[in-house]
Amino acid sequence: MVKSKLAYYITTFFLVLIIGCGADNKNKTAKDNDPASVLVDSLPRDTLKLKEASNEADLPVNEYLTEKLKPIRENFKRINSTTKWDSIETQELWETTEGGEAKFYYQNGQLEKIATRLFGETFQQFTEYYLLNGQLSFVFEKSYKYNRPMYYDSAAMKENNDTEAFDFGKAGIMEDRSYFANGQLLHRVNNQNRSSPFSEDYLLEEQKRIKNEFEKLISLKKKK
Repeated sequence: MVKSKLAYYITTFFLVLIIGCGADNKNKTAKDNDPASVLVDSLPRDTLKLKEASNEADLPVNEYLTEKLKPIRENFKRINSTTKWDSIETQELWETTEGGEAKFYYQNGQLEKIATRLFGETFQQFTEYYLLNGQLSFVFEKSYKYNRPMYYDSAAMKENNDTEAFDFGKAGIMEDRSYFANGQLLHRVNNQNRSSPFSEDYLLEEQKRIKNEFEKLISLKKKK
């Protein structure tokens, strides 16, 4: 019973994603244009997806970092304001049970951005990698953590003597922004920890993780 529900939701999920890629939401509110808000489409709860950043400015930063991050922030705004790309290449990803995809965006023969989506029974993750002069410059990570798996309805809740069914309203959202220059992570902002600076050790760990993931994607592109 659970497996059949899972198959149904996965099929529905990807059908809506395919349709949603061709739709243009012309009635965005101010909140929709704020990258710090929840970036989702108005779809049924089990088919919600994170949207790519579009025509957005970056968040303000502390004064002492303003000059260092200025070219990174301007590049972010320039790239996500682009509406027409010379080419977009798509590749499937199978790092999770429900899979995902990576998109490579090109302008004037230059790779400008990579966007990845990963889907799971209990989460959804979307990451954008922005390049500046061919190097990693800015990374925007957004993820949802569901309170229960997507297929976990009221019947499953009763079967398992649980007190909750899947409820997107109870999903937690995490958003991270990472700023790179010359291969180094200069600054990081988390929507749940904007006031406290991160330790040097933590930044080094995150730098290694993000660069490894980025390099994997670059290798994947070269294999095509």
